[in-house]
Amino acid sequence: MLTSLKIDTAPHPNACVIWLHGLGADGHDFAPIVPELHLPAGAAVRFVFPHAPAIPVTINGGMAMPAWYDILAMDIDRKVDETQLRRSAAAVIELVEQQIAAGIDSRRIVLAGFSQGGAVAYEAALSVDKPLGGLIAMSTYFATADSITASEANRDLPILVLHGTQDPVVSEQLGLRACRALEQLGHVPEYHRYPMAHAVCAEEIADISRFLCRCLALN
Repeated sequence: MLTSLKIDTAPHPNACVIWLHGLGADGHDFAPIVPELHLPAGAAVRFVFPHAPAIPVTINGGMAMPAWYDILAMDIDRKVDETQLRRSAAAVIELVEQQIAAGIDSRRIVLAGFSQGGAVAYEAALSVDKPLGGLIAMSTYFATADSITASEANRDLPILVLHGTQDPVVSEQLGLRACRALEQLGHVPEYHRYPMAHAVCAEEIADISRFLCRCLALN
């Protein structure tokens, strides 16, 4: 069971965004973005920022750090431990189930992830057997594109893919490759690129806000 930081924008939230951080960070990493989204006044959204466990990471010389899965090589094909990735995706799906049990409709739950967290978000959102509200993939890659067992429940899932054109950590080629893989699965992803490195920018935050307002019918 993952521990998480939770932020409710108003009492009695009726929507939820589960947001996964990148390698070496924790759930606090993206919490400051919540007020920057400038969601409509009165929008009752719960943001859940889970913390990845500390595990040995091969590309870090085997030293332990917060990670959703081990990365075995940093080449363009991104060799990763898919067993660990799927274990993390299953833990994220548990968080989805928790929010459903708390009274939030699964169709008002959005999964978001940055970098390594985005790879887990892809796997969780596209394999879960409950229909979700959307998926946001930031500066990331679709690590399990060739092996995922996609669920019919999210065949029409709205997907927002965001990437920096100058990203030296996760090449934009990987973001574009993810879009092609999504299209092969029958999805129609929305793609935005920004003149930035492996980071987040104001224009991107504005695009995320518009996507959330649309997917969650916030007004």
